[in-house]
Amino acid sequence: QVRMQESGGGSVQAGESLRLSCQTSGLSFDEYPMGWFRQAYGKESEGVACTSWNGRTTYYLDSVKGRFTISRDNSRHAIYLQMDSLQPEDTAMYYCAAQSRSYGNKCLIPLTTDDFTYWGQGTQVTVST
Repeated sequence: QVRMQESGGGSVQAGESLRLSCQTSGLSFDEYPMGWFRQAYGKESEGVACTSWNGRTTYYLDSVKGRFTISRDNSRHAIYLQMDSLQPEDTAMYYCAAQSRSYGNKCLIPLTTDDFTYWGQGTQVTVST
C-alpha cells in the first residue's frame, strides 16, 4: 500500500520561510518523478515544482522560481520543498505527488494532476501580511 504524508506546513508572515517534507512508503521511490502541487481556496490546483527520479532535473512554476527549491532523498524515500520569501499568494494546501511511471523518470511538463498517480493528504500553508 502506497502512503504519502506531508508535514511542515504552518502559518507565517510574509518574507518568512517554511520547509515541507513528504515521507513515502510502499512504492519504488527512485523510479518516480515527484512533484508538489498546491490548491488555494476556491481555485484550481497548480503544479508548483517537480524533480526527476535522481533530482538532477527540476521544474518550477514561474511564480515560485528563485524562492522555492525542491529536493529529494532517495535513501529516505522523501521529497522536500524549501519555500523562502513566502508571500500571501502562496497560501494554499500543498500536496506531494508521484508522477505516473508511464511517462518515464523525468517530469512531464506542464504539471497536471491527471499525470500523477499517488497523492498525499496535504499540509496547509498560510502566509499573512
